[in-house]
Amino acid sequence: MLKKKMIMEKALDLFAKQGFEATSVQQITDYCGISKGAFYLSFKSKDELILGIIDYFMEQITSDIDYIVKGTSDEEDILYLYYHAMFDSFYKHSDFAKIFIKEQMQSVNKELIGKFHYYDSLMDKSILALIERLYGEEVEHIKYDLVYCVKGLANVYSTLFLFNDVPLDVNLLSRSLVEKTNILAKHTTVPFVSQEHLQMFHQPMTEEVTKESILEMLEQIIDEMEESIEKESLILLKEQLLERTLSPAIVRGLLENIRNHSHCKWISYLLRQHFEI
Repeated sequence: MLKKKMIMEKALDLFAKQGFEATSVQQITDYCGISKGAFYLSFKSKDELILGIIDYFMEQITSDIDYIVKGTSDEEDILYLYYHAMFDSFYKHSDFAKIFIKEQMQSVNKELIGKFHYYDSLMDKSILALIERLYGEEVEHIKYDLVYCVKGLANVYSTLFLFNDVPLDVNLLSRSLVEKTNILAKHTTVPFVSQEHLQMFHQPMTEEVTKESILEMLEQIIDEMEESIEKESLILLKEQLLERTLSPAIVRGLLENIRNHSHCKWISYLLRQHFEI
């Protein structure tokens, strides 16, 4: 897994400079300092590599947003932190996003659409939880509509720096969108999106996340990581997954130990869902 991350990070540099089509597997392996055989042990093709990069980015932001919604103690900060995390991530990876949108990725479009449906459904759940926590029963009749308002604001404003090279002040933009969202929450009276719409928009998961699949992922990460507090925490979390002996407070502490490690973000997200923390 760590080798796969290295290949993705190196390949991303080349994609940003040359585009997807102009970048060959040979160029990627030369840039990574590995053989083609080593590349194909990690990825079956360049298309699979690109999908892996998309997975990596979406897993990072999905995990971050979930942590903000569940882990922020001051409710007044949640919405600001959500917008800040979204735009900060977009800004850091804007070169990849521009190339991706420009080249459209026709050769992997069907699988790509499935991935976006999956991550979109996870994001909707996090935004809905954010709205319910922030506004409560006051927005019960419009909360599903608000989910799409929040997503729409983030998507539209991201185009400012993706396509127009507008300087980005993440703090100012986040504060501005918090104000707009609060106005919508307070004054919207005619919602369009309902719970039924939300369920209809989302496709079923293509691959079920099971206890066994989480355990397999844990074992792979543990095997590849060097000795560290993160590795020790992962070992304890694996034991907790097999047999629950630790208190919720200790599990939260172990998850806190790993959540900022780039190789552990997605597994920390899956474990938070599994342990309902």
